[in-house]
Amino acid sequence: MGGDWIERFEGLSSLSADIRDTLVARSMVVNVPAGQVIFGPGRSPDNLLLLLSGTVRVHHTSESGREIVLYRVEAGQCCVLTTACLLAHEDYTAEGVAETDVEAVAIPRAVFDELMAGSNAFRTFVFTAYSRRITDLFRVIDEVAFGRIDVRLAQRLVALARGAREVHATHQQLATELGTAREVVSRQLQEFHRRGWITQARGVICLDDRESLEHVAASH
Repeated sequence: MGGDWIERFEGLSSLSADIRDTLVARSMVVNVPAGQVIFGPGRSPDNLLLLLSGTVRVHHTSESGREIVLYRVEAGQCCVLTTACLLAHEDYTAEGVAETDVEAVAIPRAVFDELMAGSNAFRTFVFTAYSRRITDLFRVIDEVAFGRIDVRLAQRLVALARGAREVHATHQQLATELGTAREVVSRQLQEFHRRGWITQARGVICLDDRESLEHVAASH
């Protein structure tokens, strides 16, 4: 692939030729199969991954065993938690799993540290991406703490459908997405069903009235 991948990331294309050459020569393109754990609690990051394709789901598990999806890393992005751990020289506190097959550029820690110290343009790229993602993370915290469950569930159903009519997810998986209990999700899905907005089968939710769900998803 050479250095073509640099053009996919806003901010890297403006790097000087010598910095671009360093990134290309000392980084590598890696492929991760769907379902593989990329990082987890107690592990230290070895690389900063810049996603070329696929999706990585980052989730946290509480001491009580409840899980919540913090965010997803999509193509053209890097992981805010990895960036934070690299900057602070700390271990991960959450788990990242390849939700699909993933292709990414791995920038080794030594290269990351070197460029952060010596390249203003690279620092700007890292901190700009970090600030955007940390804002997304704070939005998740705000939604979990203060958001209405009907609004959040409708938003997630519409998002997970990706334009299709069906969402393939269990009540527990949706609860993990929203950081709540399965019983809470089940009650709200029953209410959506009562209103004629969805029908349910085992592991599948059909969006029968997408317009109504989108209306709820857009409310505050």
